[in-house]
Amino acid sequence: MELLKNKILAEGEVYEGNILKVDCFLNHQIDCVFLSEVGKEFHRLFKDEGINKILTIEASGIAIGAFVAQEFGCPLVFAKKTKTKNIAGDVYTTPVESFTHGTTYNIMISQRFLNKGDRVLIVDDFLAIGNALRGLIKLVEESGAELAGCGAVIEKGYQHGGDKLREEGIKVESLAIIESMNADTGEVVFR
Repeated sequence: MELLKNKILAEGEVYEGNILKVDCFLNHQIDCVFLSEVGKEFHRLFKDEGINKILTIEASGIAIGAFVAQEFGCPLVFAKKTKTKNIAGDVYTTPVESFTHGTTYNIMISQRFLNKGDRVLIVDDFLAIGNALRGLIKLVEESGAELAGCGAVIEKGYQHGGDKLREEGIKVESLAIIESMNADTGEVVFR
């Protein structure tokens, strides 16, 4: 997606440790006009998959998921990272190790919102080694729903999480795949 690549080059910031900050438009401050285009692109890529649920993880995936769900005309479900009083009844849950935060947390979804017969598209802001997506896939499998595919706005191709998922036969579409980044120069190279 050229619009995304241009936005990364113009507004993204590269830091040591292979960190790409895009918080000015994607996951802290939200550029809604841009995210509308992201939603349209994911719809174009997955429109023939019979999707009736969009699934993501809090917090960064929610805005993205909402725009994608709007394009599909279906609900967005998001996995919570902490149990709250408003999650009543049974939940699907699995541990996820966060590469970014260096912690492991349990994600959960109320069993009311993910069921056998659902065709699910998982979306998130970043795909690196794939832990978050793998956790969400596990919840889809546990629920008896069917995984239609996974979409990432930005994939860090050099960490190979997307490659491994594709090798397992999972349809993964990323709107921009980064091959390398240089914190000294700020250079970003796309696949």
